[in-house]
Amino acid sequence: MADVDLPGQVQIVDDVPRAFARLVAQTAPRSIALSGGELAHLCYSALRSEPLDWSTVDVYFGDDRIVPVESDDSNEGMARRILLDEVKPRMVHSMVGAGAEAYDALVRAAAPMGLVHLGLGPDGHTASLFPGSPALEERDRFVVDTVDDLHPHPRLTFTFPAIASCELAVVTVAGAEKRDAIRRIRSGEDLPAAHIRAKHVLWIGDRAALAAD
Repeated sequence: MADVDLPGQVQIVDDVPRAFARLVAQTAPRSIALSGGELAHLCYSALRSEPLDWSTVDVYFGDDRIVPVESDDSNEGMARRILLDEVKPRMVHSMVGAGAEAYDALVRAAAPMGLVHLGLGPDGHTASLFPGSPALEERDRFVVDTVDDLHPHPRLTFTFPAIASCELAVVTVAGAEKRDAIRRIRSGEDLPAAHIRAKHVLWIGDRAALAAD
């Protein structure tokens, strides 16, 4: 397979969470969809100290596990504890509380969303769009229910059409454990994250993850 570029622009930085936080503050989106995971945790901790008028920002979630918000597995719960309860956005739109159909309508009404934050799994998934999932083929819905045998809990997730409707998709990656997935995308493998599209797509990562071999 021929080598291909990652979909979008690539920015290699020393401190991924700080670079992400500064970008969000500079972009000042009126709507933002948050992610989950260890790197997102660090990104939102860094974002907490950036100058941003959160009273004008509507917060959504690009995916979440269908668990109580108090659970350690809840993306919303993590974001609330680390960031949202302190900065107090204009509105926090709970994904799990709404369900797929209602959240689909919310996201459509918000389009074009200002910024969606995405991560990258070692298997090449982004949001909760896992390899082999029927959700990868969705062309109409913006939000769907999904499950994956290799990952715990049923989930809700943005689809590729939802991501494509956003002004800016920011993918953060860090560490050597993400390097293989990046290499596989660059080699042309049909991994979910290879299909990220939006008006603008930016990958922010450290050298361990993003530096070419």
